[in-house]
Amino acid sequence: MNDTPGWTSPGSAPSDGQDGSGIPRPASPGDANGSAPQWSKEQPPAGQWQSPTAPGVDAPPQTPARAHSGGGWGAPPPYGHWGPPPAAKPGVLPLRPLTLGDILDGAVTTMRRYWQTVLAITLGVAVVAQLADILSVRFLAPEPVAIDPDATPAEALSQSVASLKNALAESGPSYVVMIAAGLICSALLTVVMSRAVLGRPVTLGDAWRDARPRLLQLLGITVLVIAASVAIMVVGILPGLLLGGSAGSGLAFVGGLCAFVAVVWLTIALSLASPALMLERQGVVKAMKRSMKLVQGSWWRIFGITLLTNVMVAVFTMLVAIPFLIAATAASGSGLDSFMEGSVPETGWTFLIIMGIGGVITSALTYPLTSGVTVLLYIDQRIRREALDLELARAAGLPGYGG
Repeated sequence: MNDTPGWTSPGSAPSDGQDGSGIPRPASPGDANGSAPQWSKEQPPAGQWQSPTAPGVDAPPQTPARAHSGGGWGAPPPYGHWGPPPAAKPGVLPLRPLTLGDILDGAVTTMRRYWQTVLAITLGVAVVAQLADILSVRFLAPEPVAIDPDATPAEALSQSVASLKNALAESGPSYVVMIAAGLICSALLTVVMSRAVLGRPVTLGDAWRDARPRLLQLLGITVLVIAASVAIMVVGILPGLLLGGSAGSGLAFVGGLCAFVAVVWLTIALSLASPALMLERQGVVKAMKRSMKLVQGSWWRIFGITLLTNVMVAVFTMLVAIPFLIAATAASGSGLDSFMEGSVPETGWTFLIIMGIGGVITSALTYPLTSGVTVLLYIDQRIRREALDLELARAAGLPGYGG
């Protein structure tokens, strides 16, 4: 147990198919002779509970006790007071099962507390990604394909293939660079989050040294998830496209909808594979299986938190992008009249650079949020299933939790 990624190996908890008997649990009350509890019929009035010690006798030593309401750890309350004890919080989040507010607050707190390291990571990644996007749009964008609304099914399929080729030629290189940049950003931010949970400082050099050995494996997970998603969509849509006509269109719609649902399910099921690979030092296949096991039984909760995070990111991106779009359109020579009319402005250097600056700002601020939420969801699932809060408390050096 230490302060580097991989706090502990996967526990023998319910998520690993066991009954969790090794996890400490509160003992049931009982009589001194071991028989079932016999409560007295006469109880003291509410609000007048006294310390069990007599005057002049020291109270028994207090030991860490798990809160009944959430499983977090912390100092027990004073004698005579009811309610769960507060959870220990050595870093950016309390060591107990996390709520949505805890997860979002933990991600934002990490951005504030470690802003120098976080901005060094996200700004560098965002600048590289935006430069790749600008160059691909400026030099690789082909002429748009003319779409004939009266085309036959065979001609419509040919037009769709041509449009897909153009889209790949225009955005393919920038998309590859953006995937690689996001992968590096996610790996580095996972290391930052793992230290932030323990309240330990971390520099860019520390994050890079810990993340570098796992980058190729992380790329393997990313490629496998993308390839599986594309394959599912092709299987769902292709039969309808080959059939053609109105029946083919209906079949393609239904197949595409079913394939989309399957892709969403698979994406959420594998959403915790990256932090599992980074923090448990698993292999690619084992990390993917580990993610599916952790997500099992909590798919809807993880889906809801992930969806809410992406909606927040999309709204923030739109709010930042609109002013930059107006400024880029006005500065590019197209004028605001063309913007108000809804016409597409010329993608000259001025337009692309101004839009790129807006993209750097949004990416630098949204990368830590999305990556932080993913890592904290992983930690939350392990706290709920494997009592990871105990291991984190020991790693943070909190008193009363062992070495």
